[in-house]
Amino acid sequence: MRAQARSKADESNKPRDDSSSFILHPSSLPVGAVLVVGGGIAGMQSALDLAEQGFKVYLVEKQSAIGGHMAQLDKTFPTNDCAMCTISPRLVETGRHPNIEILTNTEVESVTGQAGDFTVTVLRQPRYIETSKCIACGDCVKVCPVIVPDSFNEGLAPRRAAYKLYPQAVPNAFAIEKRGISPCRDACPAHQRAQGYIALIREGRWADALRVIKMDNPFPGICGRICNHRCETACNRAQVDEPINIRALKRFVTDKVYAEPRQPVEKVEIKYLDKRVAILGAGPCGLTAAQDIIREGYPVTIFEAMPVAGGMLRLGVPEFRLPAGIIEREVADITDLGVELRLNTPVTNLDDIFDEGFSSVLIAVGAHEGVRLPIPGANLDGVIINTHFLRDVRLGKYETKDESGKNVLVLGGGNVAIDVARSAVRLGCKVTMACLESRVGMPAHAWEIKAALDEGIEIYNDRTFEAVLGDENGRVRGVECMSVASFSFDEAGRLSVEKAPDSN
Repeated sequence: MRAQARSKADESNKPRDDSSSFILHPSSLPVGAVLVVGGGIAGMQSALDLAEQGFKVYLVEKQSAIGGHMAQLDKTFPTNDCAMCTISPRLVETGRHPNIEILTNTEVESVTGQAGDFTVTVLRQPRYIETSKCIACGDCVKVCPVIVPDSFNEGLAPRRAAYKLYPQAVPNAFAIEKRGISPCRDACPAHQRAQGYIALIREGRWADALRVIKMDNPFPGICGRICNHRCETACNRAQVDEPINIRALKRFVTDKVYAEPRQPVEKVEIKYLDKRVAILGAGPCGLTAAQDIIREGYPVTIFEAMPVAGGMLRLGVPEFRLPAGIIEREVADITDLGVELRLNTPVTNLDDIFDEGFSSVLIAVGAHEGVRLPIPGANLDGVIINTHFLRDVRLGKYETKDESGKNVLVLGGGNVAIDVARSAVRLGCKVTMACLESRVGMPAHAWEIKAALDEGIEIYNDRTFEAVLGDENGRVRGVECMSVASFSFDEAGRLSVEKAPDSN
């Protein structure tokens, strides 16, 4: 017997009003299957009664197990009987009945059609643990680092994110609660699972935390030092007091593990020997791609023009901010997978690569060239582009005994300018900076500016540069500057400067 839905509005031939009530009338249409919404005691009993009559029953429950509120009770009213003793037989029968299919973590989104021909749309959330393979041993709970309030106990006690709703739960399988993508992961360009490794750090599982980091990011030690930590900007904790210091935690756990004897990295099995991949450039892009590609079973060779790997990480970031040992360690973790690294090997013709037998080429050469100011005298001897200076310092081309006491003027007020200035200080130079912006408007981080001032660097703000002045030998001797009253950029990014009068 089926029920047919018909509204009073239909009977009077008026336009249908979705808010009108419906009268259920018997229907002679055959019933193929029945959907029961709600896996509590009433839903289970209804499903059992229908299944015993030969109907195929789909039991929909939004929790990870059936049982409903009765499973939460100690006693039933008014008989004061044991709630679990009452519900357990129905749990077992419902779980074992061949005509009942249980859909947990599922909610009904819509019902359309008519009696005998309903179409129901349901939304089923993943359990993240396969019910057919789970033997309910609970080992996943022992290693799960994430602690959440126990909804079954109304939040009065904690539980792990890997859980079984209650001991007698049907299905007798564990699930993992996942509430979507965390704000920190969503904000991270690498989609780093920060909440995962932070939970492992909390439990003192350093190696596991580093392993989780490296699943998304091959450079934890590097990012723990120089990342711009967008994750912290998005951190919900900032709405309470301050965001979690995620970058510092990454650095902490990396340094903790790296201080221990290095464990050998297991080489990856190469499955596609005839499909060699060449990568031009051993910077962060090339190295990351090499790791991901070789893990898929393809042989990878990296061609690097410089004598060291790391790209701008190694050649554009000063040693005092990013030690070479950290870079070398994380590059080694990639090459030890089986990646071939050819240093001092510039590539000038792609045909040579293909002639060597490579099937694919990834160009990841980076952007190493700086830009000279478009002012007179910018090409004089002694005018050095920032990226070239930082590269040469990292490659050891400057020695303190040769540079000590020299006067250096750094033009600019951004992060790179600060790095250049502080690097020159470490060579023994007397350093002055001049920039277009005010002290408050400097693009560099406030902590970098403070560090530069603490190291004796003098900063002149609100300056525009008219020309680089040279001596009779064609070598730089100074820069002509003017004070800035204001400046702005148009829609095309072109700079417009209003100079202060008589400020030459």
